[in-house]
Amino acid sequence: MTHSPDGSPPPPVPMTDRELIAYDRAHIWHPYASMADPLPVHAVASASGVRLRLHDGRELVDGMASWWAAIHGYGHPVLVRALHEQAQAMAHVMFGGLTHRPAVELARLLVELTPAPLTRVFFADSGSVAVEVAIKMAHQYWLSRGETGRTRLLTVRGGYHGDTFQAMSVCDPVTGMHQAFEGVLARQVFAPAPGPAFGQPWAEAHSAEFARLLRAHRHELAAVILEPVVQGAGGMRFYSPDYLRRVRELCDETGVLLIADEIATGFGRTGRLFACQWADVAPDILCLGKALTGGTMTLAATLATDHVAETISQGRLGTLMHGPTFMANPLACAVALASVRLLLDSPWQQRVAAIEAGLRRGLEPCAGLGTVADVRVLGAIGVVETTRPVNMAAIQDFFVSRGVWVRPFGRLVYLMPPYCIAPADLDLLTAALAEAVARKEHFA
Repeated sequence: MTHSPDGSPPPPVPMTDRELIAYDRAHIWHPYASMADPLPVHAVASASGVRLRLHDGRELVDGMASWWAAIHGYGHPVLVRALHEQAQAMAHVMFGGLTHRPAVELARLLVELTPAPLTRVFFADSGSVAVEVAIKMAHQYWLSRGETGRTRLLTVRGGYHGDTFQAMSVCDPVTGMHQAFEGVLARQVFAPAPGPAFGQPWAEAHSAEFARLLRAHRHELAAVILEPVVQGAGGMRFYSPDYLRRVRELCDETGVLLIADEIATGFGRTGRLFACQWADVAPDILCLGKALTGGTMTLAATLATDHVAETISQGRLGTLMHGPTFMANPLACAVALASVRLLLDSPWQQRVAAIEAGLRRGLEPCAGLGTVADVRVLGAIGVVETTRPVNMAAIQDFFVSRGVWVRPFGRLVYLMPPYCIAPADLDLLTAALAEAVARKEHFA
């Protein structure tokens, strides 16, 4: 390397697109990916509205909302302005011993919007961390009451709660990562997957095994944790709100805390602002994330009732034992505040209903295909479950060739588009998905 006269290195020469992809392949570890044989990646140059613009000039309609977070699309001027204005005042300040307006105003808004008993807000960095905080709250609640043996969690199969260790421990034991971390993960209690399907008649038999396990293990359980009404990455299943309502009743009967993980379902995705509203129930602890900032920055929140917070605070430790460095980051809080207000000021219910209708119409032809096991739609979520796992490399290339971005996993090919998507773009997504699952070469 040739240095300048003052001894400093010359400015780096920008990589070509080919060099960028090659360096990524050689050095960067992507989520759920192998470094020995990584799947192809596509370099994004910019994003606007519902479109991702690749370095080679192609544009893709985003059917994922960046893992369900970018509900307003990309580059929304309200969110950009909030970020810019907050950056000029203060990008970050530690939250230990200090506070700031974006955090306080966001907390007040979340308390106003969530079920009435939830009044205490703890800000975290990501959804997985929000779940870790919720589990810590549950453990410390019982520790503060002098019941040291209540350390396990009861959950349902088919769930997904994140990739950190306690969050992994309550993910589905088959589709999750239990085999990879056997002997390391805490051993939790698993009930059968919740049922019946959304819209189907519920009967007591559907929750009988859950009730049996809850009563049998009640003296060792810290909490029940589940995703209300919609199970996300564990299986993309939609279940009856009556099941959730019965779970709340059983938790009240046994005195076990209920944690609702609304990281994927919060902020309108299911057609209600929060999925718990389908059953008209309130959890003791609530986890929020993903769409909280409209996909602009990483931020999550764990809310608790007065009773949970006061019990922990009056216990032997006296404090909740958690404190992320970037907790309540002012940039993220300012953008989240702008994003939630933007959602509330928009006709989001009508938009989600229109997306639901478009998904039903566009995905209906998939139901008759031999490669398809099930088609289901709820709110702005459309799922095609296939009979065999997809060939990720082949199906991803196909979607890009059709001008859309869809990221399946396992046997699930699904759409969760931004709420601002136009009907023509939604039709493009559903048509590409229907064509993709009709082709046998797209399956492993």
